[in-house]
Amino acid sequence: MMKTTWINCVALALLAAQAMSTAQETSMKKITQTAGRDQLGEFAPQFAHFNDDILFGENWNNVDLDVKTRCMLTVTALMSQGITDSSLIHHLQNAKNNGVSKPEIAALITHVAFYAGWPKAWAAFRLAKDVWNEGDVPHVTTDKERHAAAIFFPIGEPNDAFAKYFTGQSYLAPVSTEQVKIFNVTFEPRCRNNWHIHHATKGGGQMLIGVGGRGYYQEWGKEPVEIREGTVIHIPANVKHWHGAAPDSWFSHLAIEIDGEDTSNEWLEPVTDEEYNQLH
Repeated sequence: MMKTTWINCVALALLAAQAMSTAQETSMKKITQTAGRDQLGEFAPQFAHFNDDILFGENWNNVDLDVKTRCMLTVTALMSQGITDSSLIHHLQNAKNNGVSKPEIAALITHVAFYAGWPKAWAAFRLAKDVWNEGDVPHVTTDKERHAAAIFFPIGEPNDAFAKYFTGQSYLAPVSTEQVKIFNVTFEPRCRNNWHIHHATKGGGQMLIGVGGRGYYQEWGKEPVEIREGTVIHIPANVKHWHGAAPDSWFSHLAIEIDGEDTSNEWLEPVTDEEYNQLH
């Protein structure tokens, strides 16, 4: 029995070593680039040499950083400069090929947006959607699935914890729970939250960014404001308001909590059908 157990242990150790060796070979696979010589070999041979042999030949094959990290850093650098041409498309595809997932690239672009600017983020998201959605959604049959396929952020799970403060079904997906808290909130048609107030003695409030479909935001005593993809809504602290989907559309927005002092949320009465039916 002891001999059999020992043999099994040796076999497992050999299999683990083989798997580790294979993984190391995969991670250390040499990166080669020929685009420089293919496109500029005759016109600018020195630039082609620097591109293929130095940038991609030496720098990208340096083992001090893994390839996945290099891909994410490169996307960040290009996006920060507002470069949204074929270069960014190539490096987004390269990032996907080297293990960067859709949630990871969404979190990366969202994080960089705070430092590089929202227009650059929107441009990057439009390209990233094409790269990561390619072949990911082979068949959709419901309006919910079509909406999910049209937006970059996940819809998430039913928003059961706050269901009593909503009319209709909503969904919640955390995008970032560190540094800046960001959640993607999705509403089925006609779904809206109750009137509510984000209280704060200093700072506070909330920011909404439309990411798909059509919805509305309304402050107490004011006309409703339509929200579409790219619409940014700044909600001051201590202002009574509601937001939700249009009657004929699924709708998703990012909800970003603004830091403040003595912050709290006060949920109030539902938005009545009479109030809601005045929307166009």
